[in-house]
Amino acid sequence: MSRRRLSDDERVLWRGVTRSIAPLRKPSPLESDAVEPAGPPPPKSRAKPALANAAPVARPKPATPPPLAPLARKTRQRIARGRHSLDGRLDLHGMTQAEAHDALFFFLRAKQARGAKLVLVITGKGARGGDDGRGRGVLKRMVPLWLRLPEFRDLIVGFENAAASHGGEGALYVSLRRARDE
Repeated sequence: MSRRRLSDDERVLWRGVTRSIAPLRKPSPLESDAVEPAGPPPPKSRAKPALANAAPVARPKPATPPPLAPLARKTRQRIARGRHSLDGRLDLHGMTQAEAHDALFFFLRAKQARGAKLVLVITGKGARGGDDGRGRGVLKRMVPLWLRLPEFRDLIVGFENAAASHGGEGALYVSLRRARDE
C-alpha cells in the first residue's frame, strides 16, 4: 500500500494538531523532519509579549504531609512500665479492612479533637502458622500502611509497635498531633 502525499490544507491542519499536543517521548530526528513543511519557516516576530518583563508568578507548592517521628525512648519506657497513661484504646479485632480503616480514622480524629496525645491501636497478630502471607494478619500489615497515608499524617506524629504488656506486635502506640484551631 503506497502512502499519498498531504495537500497544503491537510499539512496546515496537521501542523496545528501536532502543536496542540504534548509528545510522550522526544521525537527522533527522522520523525521531526517528516512533519516539517517543505516551504520556508514562518517569520518570527520581534515584539516581546507584555508578560515577558513581569516577575515570575510563584506557584504554591502542594502541601506535603508532615514527616513521621518515632516515640521518644523515655516515653516508650514510661508507657511500658505503666507510668505514662494512654489516652485511648481502639480494638480492631473482627473488623473488615473497610470497617477498620474508617474506625481508625474517626477514632484518631476524635481523640485529637479532645486533646489526646497517645493512643493504643490493637490490630491483632493474625492466625498462627500463616507464613504464606495470604489473609493472615491483614490488619497487622495494613494499619501501618494506612498511618503513612496523607489523610492520617495530619492527625499523627508517629507510631511504633506496643510493648508486650499492651499487645506487643499485635498493637501500636500512636502519637497524635495537636489539633489546629481553624
